[in-house]
Amino acid sequence: MEFSLLGPISVTTGSAELSLGPAKRRSVLALLLLQPNTTVPLEQLIDSLWEDEPPEHARTVVQGHVSRLRATLAEGGAEAYGIELTTHGSAYLLRLPEELIDAHRFGELVALARPEAAPADAVPLLREALGLWRGPALTGTVTSPPFAAAAHALEERRLTAVEALGRAHGALGEHEQAAAVLYSAAVNHPLREGLIAGLMRALFHTGRQSDALEWFHRTRRLLNEELGVDPGERLRGAYEEILRAEAAGARPAAAKPAGGARAAGSAPGGAPSAGARSGAASGSGCPGSSGAAPSATGAGAPPVDGETRVPVQGDAGPEEVPGGPGAPGAGRTGSGPADGARDGSGRAGAGPRLLPRPPARFLGREDQLSALTSVMTDRTTGESPLAVVTGPAGVGKTACAVQWAHLQAGAFPDGQLFADLRGFGEGDEAPAAEILRDFLLALGTPPERVPGSAQAASALFRSLVAERRLLVVLDNARSSAQVRPLLPGGPHCATVVTSRSRLDGLVATDCARPVGLQTLGHEEGVALLGAMLGPDRVAEDPAAARELVDLCDGLPLALRAAAAQLTARPRWRLARLASALRDERRRLSLLSAEDTGIAAALRMSVARLSADDAQLLSALATSADGHLNASLAAALAGYDPERTQDGLDRLTEMHLVDEEATDVYTISTLTQLFARDERGESGEGGTDGTDDGSKGSGGRG
Repeated sequence: MEFSLLGPISVTTGSAELSLGPAKRRSVLALLLLQPNTTVPLEQLIDSLWEDEPPEHARTVVQGHVSRLRATLAEGGAEAYGIELTTHGSAYLLRLPEELIDAHRFGELVALARPEAAPADAVPLLREALGLWRGPALTGTVTSPPFAAAAHALEERRLTAVEALGRAHGALGEHEQAAAVLYSAAVNHPLREGLIAGLMRALFHTGRQSDALEWFHRTRRLLNEELGVDPGERLRGAYEEILRAEAAGARPAAAKPAGGARAAGSAPGGAPSAGARSGAASGSGCPGSSGAAPSATGAGAPPVDGETRVPVQGDAGPEEVPGGPGAPGAGRTGSGPADGARDGSGRAGAGPRLLPRPPARFLGREDQLSALTSVMTDRTTGESPLAVVTGPAGVGKTACAVQWAHLQAGAFPDGQLFADLRGFGEGDEAPAAEILRDFLLALGTPPERVPGSAQAASALFRSLVAERRLLVVLDNARSSAQVRPLLPGGPHCATVVTSRSRLDGLVATDCARPVGLQTLGHEEGVALLGAMLGPDRVAEDPAAARELVDLCDGLPLALRAAAAQLTARPRWRLARLASALRDERRRLSLLSAEDTGIAAALRMSVARLSADDAQLLSALATSADGHLNASLAAALAGYDPERTQDGLDRLTEMHLVDEEATDVYTISTLTQLFARDERGESGEGGTDGTDDGSKGSGGRG
């Protein structure tokens, strides 16, 4: 006879399972099994079975369940196994050999395993222990706090065993198996820092450095948003360990094969994270697409049909790439100052490669990519080039910047740094000291030599990179002040910043060159739908495809969400979705895919407005056709002309309103729909605040 707590409550004898009856009877048995060979007071049973005030006849009910359990166990031959359920005054005792309880056997196996001292023995012991689980612990019991607490305690023990199994595989060099073991648990417990730290190390040792770093950034964001805390020592330690290994040029150890094949689920790094950037904007990832994305440590992804690449070092002329043959310091060999990253002691090593993955299925944006190349190759001033990629939420700013950075990675042999400044998210923006610490660690600075103040860290950063050819990508900036401490000082460095704001301050003080992204026209929008859905499906109804582009305001994020809806409904024609989107009450909710959507993106832009500007935006949303001038805006808002003009200027700077010509303003339909609901609930489909909907199938815009 065997008793199961690690899953549905059950009792089996031989191959048969005993009928235990209703939930309260199963709960009585579970409580007795949680305290085997110990008297359990009747009052404790009553308190556990009824979350609210128990009924007057509660004692009689419990006594009836105990009596029926005693009969059921007797019918199953309990006496032959040394099992006896007895009454002791107003308490009950379930006497049995504890090894008949799966939770007890689980604990014994875990205690025997020594993942660090004897990993080869620990792996089979821990696998056997975890194999005892058949689902969430105590399934089938009543929903009361005592049972919830007991189930939580058992789950904590299971997760500890999962972490130990991951360490055992790691100690054996079986990093693929470690990642496979840890991945599912990490997805289901995204705030368990020890679990995430173990997964990060496993991913790094399998060569998936970018995936490991993405897990850190996603967990850090979740900790900030949900608990208001920073990563703890274990998680931070794993992150710094990876950065130092990257800076030192360490190569992950090869994983040992398990039975000649990769372990099931051994591609945990392929899951999308809060910071994954694949499939962003006009370039957008194909919902449901498969295949591993290229590592962020390499150059760009292979081109797909319709993709255009700007020249990269090796096929470009001397002035087409930064640091080309005509640039200062070009052509150096050996260990000169610009030929490799240095640690804090001046030792040469491999340059850091912190870029996110290249955006999948990136299409178009040839003019903007060329504009970025032009800005970054301008050596006439002798200054470090600085470009600001700007545009409305969901237009594809991150995708464009990351795509260009991968295409031009060869021009920056001393490394590529990347940071999400979190300027438009639900949590706080990233402090400069935090970003600088990450940069300095990636460049090889020992942790103890990283200055505590942002000002000192910024000075050290500029000194370290002064003679290097380094690219810095600063994503999702809120203000110019947030960016300035992070700018490198060397003339051979280059910086790309993305923001929903124009960042006029950077233009004024640092000669930043703006590169604006506009929404897509019909041709580009239809091509994007074709890339995601397949050209045949779009060709079936080209008129509906063009209408979808209009209904999505030409925003790649909205088009990507629409494609996700159609991918999930393969029998739908494009015209059916277009018909549904014509209903303005449903449009924003339909243009969402899980935690990615245009409503989530707009919410974070509006959240950064002052109360006056938010009220002005709501007033502009009542415009009949979205076209108006300052006089009409003042009338709608009830503001005086000067106050109205100042507000319009700020909304334009944030790309929530577009100034087509002098005193001619437009507000997009999707922005109107969102702003009409002052609480931002008109189409709430994704509640994630990441800039331009970065989670799920695509990156921030």
